[in-house]
Amino acid sequence: MSKRFFLGAAVMLMALVACKNSVKETADVIDLPRAETPDSLASAMDIFFQDAVNDSMDIHSVMIVKDGQVIYSRWQGAGADSVPHVLHSVSKTFTATAVGLAIADGKMALTDKVIDYFPDKLPAEVSDNLKAMTVRDLLTMSCGHDVEPSFRGAPDQDWVTTFLAHPVVHEPGSFYLYNSLGTYMLSAIVQQVTGEKVVDYLTPRLFEPLHIDKPKWEESPQGINCGGWGLWLKTEDLAKMGQLLLQKGQWNGKQLIPEEWVSEMSKKQVESINPGTRIEEAEAKGLTVETSDWMQGYGYQMWRCRPGCFRADGARGQYIIVVPDKNAVIAITSDVADLQGELNLVWNNILPVL
Repeated sequence: MSKRFFLGAAVMLMALVACKNSVKETADVIDLPRAETPDSLASAMDIFFQDAVNDSMDIHSVMIVKDGQVIYSRWQGAGADSVPHVLHSVSKTFTATAVGLAIADGKMALTDKVIDYFPDKLPAEVSDNLKAMTVRDLLTMSCGHDVEPSFRGAPDQDWVTTFLAHPVVHEPGSFYLYNSLGTYMLSAIVQQVTGEKVVDYLTPRLFEPLHIDKPKWEESPQGINCGGWGLWLKTEDLAKMGQLLLQKGQWNGKQLIPEEWVSEMSKKQVESINPGTRIEEAEAKGLTVETSDWMQGYGYQMWRCRPGCFRADGARGQYIIVVPDKNAVIAITSDVADLQGELNLVWNNILPVL
């Protein structure tokens, strides 16, 4: 064979090696770094999953990050590491992040009145309580409604109009009521002030720096991301978001979210109660501060937890749990009815060994 053949083959081999190394380096950047699973955690997770089976809990995935490294991950059943999972109300935390970024960009403020953004969609009579409602009231689920508004009776109508037409019985800021359509209003406001849907606004500011593929986010008939629900992400994407919050908004030396905003999102802003429940109904339902992780206080679209940590929380057991005193993050996807039972498994099995 000619020298030219051998020279060409050598060049090709060097190119393949360089390509392989390049892919590895890229993967190291894209994925969270990995570390060995401690024996104590491996044993605890065996018990965690067995207890889940015993209680008929369908856990799809768990990823645990400690000191910035993934020390445990598992997918099973409907869970898959490369497949986005429906997040339900975990979506709210991402919408609140967009609000914080828009505020930092000078495009809106916590004290802005909601009606000022939608003068053409107001009811014939605008009550004093509706006039008083602010962006902060939307963030803290204290907009003043006595019953949660819903678009479901007429899904094709304008959701903003539906929200604004709903009676505001209480003074905004004085009465907590879980309110997913209120989060939709935040999405609508962000879209109005930025000219972009929340998913597009977050893409260069959050998703791309975290190396999260642009996600699917469901929309209203008006072309506005649902805000309070409808986002799909992979388990590792949830872990990355949790790690970003744990690091107070900083990622690879860059401040992606203002540190003050992370603090405000994650601290107790108002008293809270389980979704679908009113505070005065807690005793009748057997809910107490000692037993309910939904009665620890609500921040800006995030919940406080009994062990002193905080979480993004979605129906059927979707969680980003941030545990600052352990320097840890726990991401979970599932299809579970007993959400408190699922959290109890985390508190009883995982936290003690972190």
